[in-house]
Amino acid sequence: MDFRHVSTWIFDLDNTLYAPEVRLFAQIERRMTAYVMRALRVTEPEANRLRRHYWRTHGTTLAGLMAEHGIEPLPYLRDVHDIDFTVLTPDPELAALIAALPGRKIVHTNADSAYAARVLEHRGLLVFDAIHGVEEAGFHPKPDARAYAAVLAAEGFEPAGAAMFEDDPRNLAVPHELGMRTILVGPGRHGPDELAGDQDHGPHVHYRTGDLAAFLRGLAGTGGPVKT
Repeated sequence: MDFRHVSTWIFDLDNTLYAPEVRLFAQIERRMTAYVMRALRVTEPEANRLRRHYWRTHGTTLAGLMAEHGIEPLPYLRDVHDIDFTVLTPDPELAALIAALPGRKIVHTNADSAYAARVLEHRGLLVFDAIHGVEEAGFHPKPDARAYAAVLAAEGFEPAGAAMFEDDPRNLAVPHELGMRTILVGPGRHGPDELAGDQDHGPHVHYRTGDLAAFLRGLAGTGGPVKT
């Protein structure tokens, strides 16, 4: 577990920088379903089916709505992220661990950057040098290679000197191809589909951890992750 060469640390946001048990994303999913019902004039069960289908096949529900229905992204993003953030609590230990990482710290999320900033504020994680939301990536979501290319172009780092933390193993395939260290946080999920904790995700997942803070403590020499 040698990360001494890493000088760029990239973190996903939802269900990575806070525990899934908080169910913040459940609020967003309800608003997504309501938005799809209004925009496409479908029933709630059909809106739920479409939301999950687009998430599986396009990377995000928004990407599917844009590709198949020409939905404008900004009104959608404002609406679905109008949620209650008070369920989030500050995590000073995680903030200190991330701040202690040598080099540049970046958030790369399929959500918009304004929403990401609010999540980080409520988590007390105001330790990042940059936030790249879907709008900064030209509305190309992970795992689309264009999303990572946009972050690389903006930040100008060498992928071989970077590490990426994610909760969806699909989103680690391109970073692996680029030469980054990849870390899966949690059991893994393919969009809306939860995966078994012991599932073999393939060689593009270098490390996996159920506890991000514990993994980062391991980098400081006080423990260690499970190597895949």
